[in-house]
Amino acid sequence: MIEIKNLTKTFPGADGGVEALKDVSLTIHDGDIFGIIGMSGAGKSTLVRCINMLERPTQGTVLIDGQDVGALKQKELRKVRQNVTMIFQGFNLLQQRTCLKNVCFPLELAGVPKAEAKKRALELLEIVGLPTKADAYPAQLSGGQQQRVAIARALATEPKVLLCDEATSALDPNTTHSILELIRDINKKLGITVIIITHQMSVVEEVCNRVAILDAGTVAEEGDVSAVFSSPKSRAARQLVFPEGVQEILNPCNREHRLRVVFHGAQTTRTPLISQMAIELGIPANILSASTRPIGDKVYGNMLLGIPGGQQELQKAINYLRVIPNIFIEEVSDRAE
Repeated sequence: MIEIKNLTKTFPGADGGVEALKDVSLTIHDGDIFGIIGMSGAGKSTLVRCINMLERPTQGTVLIDGQDVGALKQKELRKVRQNVTMIFQGFNLLQQRTCLKNVCFPLELAGVPKAEAKKRALELLEIVGLPTKADAYPAQLSGGQQQRVAIARALATEPKVLLCDEATSALDPNTTHSILELIRDINKKLGITVIIITHQMSVVEEVCNRVAILDAGTVAEEGDVSAVFSSPKSRAARQLVFPEGVQEILNPCNREHRLRVVFHGAQTTRTPLISQMAIELGIPANILSASTRPIGDKVYGNMLLGIPGGQQELQKAINYLRVIPNIFIEEVSDRAE
């Protein structure tokens, strides 16, 4: 378990310094895929770099399995970093080394015998789907393939935690999906806790089970992804969930209920879901906001519906949608905070 307690990070400046993080407290449980999302400059990357002490916090503590990471000596901290590894947006592969030797590199630093390191590296390239690329160089690979090599390298020391700092931001949507599928698979099979730093709502929706929203260095909101995205309470969360027309969405007419629908890999059909509901139930729902995308035969994203009529019509719509697998439904309050 990772416990972040009252973390503050101030960078020196001519006017007295800039507070990148302000009294941040979070708990990340073993086995979580935990998303940390926010606008540019919210403090996301600073926070993740404080977890493994690449950035030293000005105040506060980071506990990993009860151990205060900030109090460790450099030698002890190196051991922690073997258990808390990191992948980046830019892949950070060594261009003069083959894929195999890139994956072997952290094992070499840890003093693992060459033959054992090679065996482990080949196994990891198999896990990330690149068994034939051992002798290829990074420049010969696509962006998605390079990130798979970076993931294999991060797994080389058998870590307990994988930190992903904007790891899919440089990738196209289909490649992003395949990398997220790989991360989910690693999380399930190896039991590794994953922390994903991103500015992309779609990434959190697709793969995370819990999320924290950062706003100007503070935690604006935290909780299960389905709960936070279905009914965002803070203004920062609403701006991420409803990037267009926040105020319009939060000011419904009196005769209409708001219903939030979150798609977590729901199966697509040839008949549009909302049209089908209107035909079968006679409820002409208004689509007020939608950010959905099909990947293969599944749908990810979210939708805000206006349901006309009274409580009876609302309940009919909820009951209709709830029988569909991988969809979360919740009524949304019309009160902005």
